[in-house]
Amino acid sequence: MIGTGLEREVTRRSGVALWRQIADQIRQAIGTGTLGADGRLPPELALSERFGVNRHTVRSAIAALVQEGVLRAEQGRGTFVETRRRLAYPIAARTRFSEGLEGQARDRRSNLLSHAIEPATSRVAEALDLPQGAPVLRLETMGEADGRPVSRATSFFHANHFAGFENAFAQSGSITAALQEFGVSDYVRRSTLVSARHADSADLADLRLSPGAIVLVTVAINETLDGSPLQFSETRFAADRVELSVSGQA
Repeated sequence: MIGTGLEREVTRRSGVALWRQIADQIRQAIGTGTLGADGRLPPELALSERFGVNRHTVRSAIAALVQEGVLRAEQGRGTFVETRRRLAYPIAARTRFSEGLEGQARDRRSNLLSHAIEPATSRVAEALDLPQGAPVLRLETMGEADGRPVSRATSFFHANHFAGFENAFAQSGSITAALQEFGVSDYVRRSTLVSARHADSADLADLRLSPGAIVLVTVAINETLDGSPLQFSETRFAADRVELSVSGQA
């Protein structure tokens, strides 16, 4: 027996590739500490015999997990569990990306991927207290820690109040710093909803994840100190790299 975390059989003709099923089991077993406690993954031959698949299928599963940063392969030595600890990201009354990861990563930055002005959907309009169809600025951003992507966010702002906000953000790499340029010196978290799901194709590519990877999702509203809605966002965190710590004041 090569690990108590690898007890499920893979299912053929299930619509889910065998390598993906194996990668999911390995990822979950590592996460629960039932596999790789000694830092080393069992040999490919042992894994292929355990799952009843060829070694090429096992290699595909391992390659996907190496890409995610869960494993690392060393030529001539084998495959090892990547020992970097998950980042603890606090969800609190004042939630800030860079400050939240202070002391855990030397280089913390957010990058602007794209932006657009578009009519507010009913969901966005309700969150920002706007009429449906009112113009909003949508920002697509990526959060990185020490060069590794950890989060992917979609944020909305009142377009008429924040004309040119995307430029301020692109220059500073910080929502907080960009807001200060528009006269918002402080803001707080009104609400946060947390869930989890499989990463979609866009998040797989942007976060450099393999199919089957899980993302933690926060849907949040930030507001000014007088209670006016300021920002509505959905952020996806790579679950293998980040854990969320929710305070009672979030």
